[in-house]
Amino acid sequence: MIISCSAVLFDLDGVLVDSTGYVERQWREWAAGRGVDPEPFLRVCHGRRAVETIQLAAPDLDAEAEVARFPEFVVEDGVRLDPLPGARQLLEGLPGGLWAVVTSGVRASASKRIREAGLPVPRVLVAAEDVAHGKPNPEGYLLAAERLDVAPAGCLVIEDAPAGLEAARAAGMRTIGFASTHARDELSGANVVIARLPVVMSRPIDEGIELLVPELGD
Repeated sequence: MIISCSAVLFDLDGVLVDSTGYVERQWREWAAGRGVDPEPFLRVCHGRRAVETIQLAAPDLDAEAEVARFPEFVVEDGVRLDPLPGARQLLEGLPGGLWAVVTSGVRASASKRIREAGLPVPRVLVAAEDVAHGKPNPEGYLLAAERLDVAPAGCLVIEDAPAGLEAARAAGMRTIGFASTHARDELSGANVVIARLPVVMSRPIDEGIELLVPELGD
């Protein structure tokens, strides 16, 4: 399948960087430090900011205060995170001004993961502290489109989590669900679901972007 668009917006963890196991380990370490069951948090953490994850999984906790305590538990020093297969080639094939990363993680952590994975640095990076409301709210994706100067309808979003897909749809954008951290049926709201990242087709920049998208099962 070939999909044309004006810009591509990426989630980071589970789409470009293979950090799913590490993210879950962070939540387990935090939960152990707080003496709480990690499972409710693991069920909803992917694609969401930490504050919204805590609000959903443990509404009795002060989410803002808990997030402020994260540095006591979460340490990334010495961690090696790899890019997902095809991520580097995909980003290097896209025009620099026509793609962005929209992550639920904080900017410092996201930037570190991008660098350590050896991926190109995005001109536009929308992180947790850039928005008042995280995914599934569309604010982050709308902000990325605005910073790229591209209409939301012209944007294509690649996401691995239901919350991110919901955010992209609410922003009026087309979506690709990447089945890396969630099963295909959990990504049923996407326009198409893939098991590996697309490939950029050669095309003059003023004619937009064409992606060769391998549908799940191809």
